[in-house]
Amino acid sequence: MSFIETEEQKGLRHAVSSLGKRYNYIDYVLPRARKGEPLTELWNEAGKLGFLGVNLPEEYGGGGAGIYELALVQEELSAHGAGLLLVVVSPAICGTIIGRYGTADQKQKWLTGLADGSKIMAFGITEPDAGSNSHQITTTARRDGDDWVLKGNKIYISGVDQADAVLIVARTEDSKTGKLKPALFIVPTDAPGLQKTQMDMDIVEPDHQFVLFLDDVRLPAESLVGEADAALMQLFAGLNPERILGAAMAIGIGRYAIDAAVKYANERTVWKAPIGAHQGLSHPLAQCKIELELAKLMMQKAAVLYDSGDDFGAAEAANMAKYAAAEASIKALDQAIQTHGGAGLTSEYGLAALLGNARIARVAPVSREMILNFVSQHSLGLPRSY
Repeated sequence: MSFIETEEQKGLRHAVSSLGKRYNYIDYVLPRARKGEPLTELWNEAGKLGFLGVNLPEEYGGGGAGIYELALVQEELSAHGAGLLLVVVSPAICGTIIGRYGTADQKQKWLTGLADGSKIMAFGITEPDAGSNSHQITTTARRDGDDWVLKGNKIYISGVDQADAVLIVARTEDSKTGKLKPALFIVPTDAPGLQKTQMDMDIVEPDHQFVLFLDDVRLPAESLVGEADAALMQLFAGLNPERILGAAMAIGIGRYAIDAAVKYANERTVWKAPIGAHQGLSHPLAQCKIELELAKLMMQKAAVLYDSGDDFGAAEAANMAKYAAAEASIKALDQAIQTHGGAGLTSEYGLAALLGNARIARVAPVSREMILNFVSQHSLGLPRSY
């Protein structure tokens, strides 16, 4: 295991960073976010350049690399304030699950589009009464001849308006035991019976959240991904990449905040010296830099473990990385605003508008409290508390 990046990985960082500079936060992202417009141009160009599918198999148009490289893409874009939320969902979660468990036809139909960005797949797991407790999902799938019929509802589903389909987590009934087991279905966003309602969010972001209602949505047999009785195994295959990519986005936002603060601290002069010369500002920024780098190391460890096939080791590291990245990102953004003083709250710099986006990382895709539960139980061996 090594975190010393290869020349190819360094080259990828440079290329993605160049794209991020052109589609930067102030000039491109923020104006669209204020209007609630998706980052379509950035998404399309990132797809054409091969960045979105860097982790997907080469035979389906992907880069044949791993989650490490996809996290690298997300981090570098986010470091320019141009992180793509749907990278976490479409290639990372859905692409990984279909790549592992999908049929040959599903891979051909979906992975090629996910790889170049021409197709987008959202992910539907969260429910109003089953947030962190995915074992309590109530959306059901029942057999009707050769078809499946889905009924239930989902909440906080990102990017449905941009997606061609949603990978829905439902439950099938085991006729022998009566117990419900999770199963995954590809549901086209124009499927009859699927209703989508945009949620009102107090966050300045280009992507929208949706409530989904599945009212007897009828699907052909080939909509099932993997086995109907595969239980949690194939579901969790996409959750470690989700945490790693979430950490990458948070780290990138933190980097963006520190870069903005350093630039301002070098330019703003008070008492005949740049304000960055004063330890009251330089030391907190240095501390934020250290904490971001530590979080990044854990993210890299998680990605390397995942790409090497160590799912359980990756789970511990991915949860820790996501926790550390969220805390470091929020702290860095807060310090960047403080460094700017009153200017940090103006529309000109746009830092205050980032607060909601950075704060999300403490809540989603898994709350910090659930991460602490995981570490308490699995890493420390303490009794389960929930």
